[in-house]
Amino acid sequence: MGVQKVMGKELGHMSPISFKVPANVVDSHCHIFNPVKFPYSSKRRYTPASATGEDLRKFHAAIQARFTVCVQPSVYGTDNACLLDALKQLGPDARGVAVIDKGFSGQQLDDLMGGGVVGVRINLEVGKDRNFNSAISRLEETVQTLDDRDLIIQIYAALPIIAELATRIQTQPHAVVIDHFGLAKSADGPEQEGMSSLIGLMQSRKVFVKLSGPYQISLLGPGYADTVAIGRTLVEGAPDQVIWGSDWPHTGGSERPANAKPTDVEAFRAEDEGRNFSLVKRWAPDSGLRHKLLVDNATKLFGFAAG
Repeated sequence: MGVQKVMGKELGHMSPISFKVPANVVDSHCHIFNPVKFPYSSKRRYTPASATGEDLRKFHAAIQARFTVCVQPSVYGTDNACLLDALKQLGPDARGVAVIDKGFSGQQLDDLMGGGVVGVRINLEVGKDRNFNSAISRLEETVQTLDDRDLIIQIYAALPIIAELATRIQTQPHAVVIDHFGLAKSADGPEQEGMSSLIGLMQSRKVFVKLSGPYQISLLGPGYADTVAIGRTLVEGAPDQVIWGSDWPHTGGSERPANAKPTDVEAFRAEDEGRNFSLVKRWAPDSGLRHKLLVDNATKLFGFAAG
């Protein structure tokens, strides 16, 4: 299919997508970085390059996706100005997931919702926080801050932490989205500790899991064939509770050299977008399951109008 240009540069060869892409695909996990207009937080742990809303449009045109969920990246902390600006640019086919803290007021939350935000993210991975007490505290603070607002809670955490949080996730009032396969370890397969708990949460219809960023859990490198067993287990275990996300523009923050400074600008991962998207057919071989994964579940969860 030739060379695709997105983010203002060539990302390399894009393989053909291996299945017929349905209309109204929802990309439920991507990020916007615009450091010229919106400087990064001084407390950031890495410095990504630029990837704007216009770049995102080009990427989605290449893979035939329509709807977008932009997730606040950690480099902006709790300053959601870049996210809100992107949502304004992208219009009614976009939603946002913000990052907040316990100091956010009700008015601030209402303003976020008015700007297209439908959820808030708890990121326990950027600092590799694997402490259960810290995790439960973050969840409790978030639930209390949201009060009775109809907002999704999105959790980026390791599978053992998710399993430990299961009881509280079940009893709190908000829909929950788990990022990146729940960070299940591909090498440990579907029987690994914590998977049954995750699928149980999904089957209760309280929790959705994103099949996104396969490199987040793969040990094999490009192609990410070792994600197939995990992906199929999640799709088949709770087909109405899985959603897909590209994880564009593919930050490489966790793989930078040990001596890198937080201010060193990192290039994005060079991913074959067609090959990555084609993994959907391996996770969900049946076209009906693929439609749930790509369209139906996320359309309902995030409130898109697919007409």
